[in-house]
Amino acid sequence: MTVGSEVPLADSRNIPALLAALRTQRRSCTVLVTGTPGGSIHVRDGLVVAMETPGAPGVEGLLLRSGRIGEPEWSAVRASDTSHEHLAAELVDRGLVGAGELEVISLSALFDAAFALSLAVPDSWEVADPVPALYRNAGVTPERLLGEVSRRINLLAGEPGSAAALARTRIRRASTADLPGTVDRLPARHQDVLAATDGRRTARDIAFALGRGLFAVMLDLRHLLDRGLVRPHAPATDRRPSTAARIAPSPGAPAPTQVAPSALDSESLSLPRRLPGRNSAPTPRPHD
Repeated sequence: MTVGSEVPLADSRNIPALLAALRTQRRSCTVLVTGTPGGSIHVRDGLVVAMETPGAPGVEGLLLRSGRIGEPEWSAVRASDTSHEHLAAELVDRGLVGAGELEVISLSALFDAAFALSLAVPDSWEVADPVPALYRNAGVTPERLLGEVSRRINLLAGEPGSAAALARTRIRRASTADLPGTVDRLPARHQDVLAATDGRRTARDIAFALGRGLFAVMLDLRHLLDRGLVRPHAPATDRRPSTAARIAPSPGAPAPTQVAPSALDSESLSLPRRLPGRNSAPTPRPHD
């Protein structure tokens, strides 16, 4: 890892300002964000092409958990590209996923990871040399990325509680969900989410278990909450990820009463705390 002291990047007050500076300079790098959930932001020629975070399923998780490709096929793809720089091309070349479909999945995972990172205050960030990432898209501007994150947060705003609180709250099935005919009338995706609400899983856990995006799962949970079919269990008292098993769900069991979630910190993505010697950037290399 190369660390430098380039003034425009070192003086960036927050991640959006940093991404804007990287966009202006057409930089290629990886931004390492520490905190919970933390993650990596992959930038190529100033555009954000991928994000990875424990807070939301990435491209690999979306492909495997959804059943689009199997474990043996995925292992073969990884073995064929030990550098992991051409995983997307290998997936397409082997006919495991279409080029257009992989582009949609890649962008979906990018926006979902940005949304997940926006739900908690980062501790710090560090700019490093670029590392391989699984993506197949032309990249998005920082402005488009932040606009999409804001749109998603606004869609989830409202009762009961903020988007951040909903993401980390364990959800349980309500007794009304067991009334005759109630579940049968739900769309299949809502039935899947309902089956995963066992009082131990958070929205993040359910997203990983189902191989779906965090934001999409949270929208479905909001719908189920509004209909009284699920209800919050006790929200997490800290920012650590849930340890509930992220495996294929089974019908859940009842749990205790609702506790109101806390409010969303609107500066989550924007204001990571800068640490001496950490929030700096590598000296730029000549553009190839």
